[in-house]
Formats: sequence, C-alpha cells, structure tokens
Amino acid sequence: MPSARGNAAPGLTGWGQRLRESLAADPELEARFNAVRQFSAGIRSSEYHLTNACNLRCKGCWFFTYEFEKSTKENTSLDDLRAFVRAEVGRGVNTALLIGGEPTLVMDRIAVYRDAMDYVTISTNGLKPLPLEGFEDLTVAISLFGGGPLDDELRAIRPGGRRFTDLFETALENYRDDPRAGYIYALTEKGIDYIEDTVRRIRAHGSRVHFNFYSSYDTDDPLYAERTRELLVEALRVQAAYPETVISHPYSIEVMITGRSHWGEFGYDVCPSISSGLPAHHDRARNGNPVLPKFNTWAADLETVQFCCTSGHCESCRDSQAVFSWLMVSPHRFADSPELLWTWVKLAESYWSQFYWSPFHPARAGQR
Repeated sequence: MPSARGNAAPGLTGWGQRLRESLAADPELEARFNAVRQFSAGIRSSEYHLTNACNLRCKGCWFFTYEFEKSTKENTSLDDLRAFVRAEVGRGVNTALLIGGEPTLVMDRIAVYRDAMDYVTISTNGLKPLPLEGFEDLTVAISLFGGGPLDDELRAIRPGGRRFTDLFETALENYRDDPRAGYIYALTEKGIDYIEDTVRRIRAHGSRVHFNFYSSYDTDDPLYAERTRELLVEALRVQAAYPETVISHPYSIEVMITGRSHWGEFGYDVCPSISSGLPAHHDRARNGNPVLPKFNTWAADLETVQFCCTSGHCESCRDSQAVFSWLMVSPHRFADSPELLWTWVKLAESYWSQFYWSPFHPARAGQR
C-alpha cells in the first residue's frame, strides 16, 4: 500500500518543477493530486500471514506451492499476537493486509488487528463470510482465478484433494451487496472468453472487481505474445464496457499484463513491496528506486520476516498490489505532461477506491 521512501519527493528543479507547473495550470488536477498524495502519505502498511491453515488447496497457490506453511510454526497465542501488533503500531504501522492461509478461519486474530490498526484488509477465498457485525469497516478482497469453469477447476479443491463446485457462486452469495467486498480477479489467457460474464455476475451481486494477471504460458513460448495481446484487448474492452464495476485503470491493466510501463519493466530492482527488515534488500533499498517505508511481510510465527509481499519468485511476478505500488510510488515518472499526470491521479484514485476504509471508495463519496 503505497507511500514511498526514495526518490519520489519533488525537488526544486527537474520533475518537481514540471509537476508544479502542471498543477498551477489546472486547479482540479492540483486538488485531486494533493488529495491522493495526502492520503497516501498517511499510510504505513505491512502484510501479515495470519495463519498457515487454509480450507482450499488451489492449483498454483504460491503459499502452498512454495511450502510457506512448513517454513514456520504458527503462533496461536492471542496474547503473543496482541503484543506483536502493539509493537507493529509502535513501529509506525497503521495499515494491515491480512493474508494466509485463509484469514476467516481465525476471526479472533482478525479482531486483534481491527482493534489496534487504523485500516485493515483481509484477503480471502470467499468460502467463509466475514461477519458484518464487529468488522464493519474492514475491506474484504476476494480471490478469483480465471473465471467461468476455470475457477472451480483451479480453486475448488479441499485440503484432502476432494473437489466441489460453485466456489465463485458461494463467494458471490456470501458477500452480496456488501460494500466491504471486492474481487481480485486473476485473468489468464485460457479464460479470455469468461471475463465479461464473470464481471457481469460480480456487478449483479453488487460488487466491484480489480484485475490481476496470471500467465498460462512461459515467456519463451511462441504463443505467449499472441495470447497476451488477445487477453489485454479483451480486458481493456470489458473495463471500458463496465467502468463502474472494473475499477482497474486501463493503464494499470496494460502494465499488469505486459509487465511494462512507459518508462521501464517491472521487476525486483523497482518493486517497492519488499520487506524493509531484511538485510538481503540492502542494495535494492539503496538503488534509487522508491520502496514502501516500514513495510514488512510477517510469517504466522510472529517472528519471521518474509522476502516480500508474495512468493519471492521475482522473475514471473505480476502480483497486483506489488505492480500497483510500483505505479503509485512513481509520480515523478508521470510529470512530463499534464496528460500523464492526470493518468497518475486517476490510477491512484482507482487504487485507493478498492479499499472500503479509504475516502476514495464510492461508499465514502463526499467524506473527503
């Protein structure tokens, strides 16, 4: 969740001067730019593996594929967790992203973060609903993979291997018309034909969706470029057809799928979502590219700092939060023209609009 440390502060010359000139010439641009920058500046986030347990065994899940559940022993003590969260707040963190395993299996642990942090988001498979009572202001990010029958094929698998059906339908019903909820939809080339219908179903149940990306092809596969282009065209078409439902900005969709922005490629050397507490990132944190201040990803043992916000396998990473964070901490890359600066402002507004606790969420319209 972006608030940068690095070279993203405007100076008196160069991009800082261009920024000031663009803002001075357009009062609306200035007001909206300042609003997102001010809100972002107050966010200090970290990510927490709340549990090693999950009620699914999704194909391709990085947590179980890379055996994160075996690498640390889960601490189940609520007293230890309260002390840990107090220490995190003391470290300056005010925003928690709770992942797993599956966070809804341990509601009492979610409550500890709710009581201590200003802003809390859970990442869930949607199989078990988060109650509204007591968790009114949390954001619920529901995973969705491929769309159509692909979602059950890839995700509707119990820990023992037993398959079931209608996982997506279950999530839709669990969070029908729930303003806290939104879907993180991993698009894939094999699911191109399912994108529009999936978005329609999300809209019909009163929710919104943010696009993620998972490629079915190795980048050396001769079909990779062709199928990726087809996916990008369809994703952009659906976003344009359902702009109130698909909250991803067209620019972010293109960067997510291609891995390229107008100034460079996404990768470890520019990813800001690395754990600040790891000595392994010493050189990366000092290479001139912004990082998220105070950001760590903590294992469920409450002691181990993980490599980054996801698996640590950077060569194929398109994690939506990591890519979006890269864009959000890079306003200096958009300062060359008012048109580019407007793109960055709308990117930032779309990013923050996915969080129910954010003043940019449509349910909070008029509160900022």
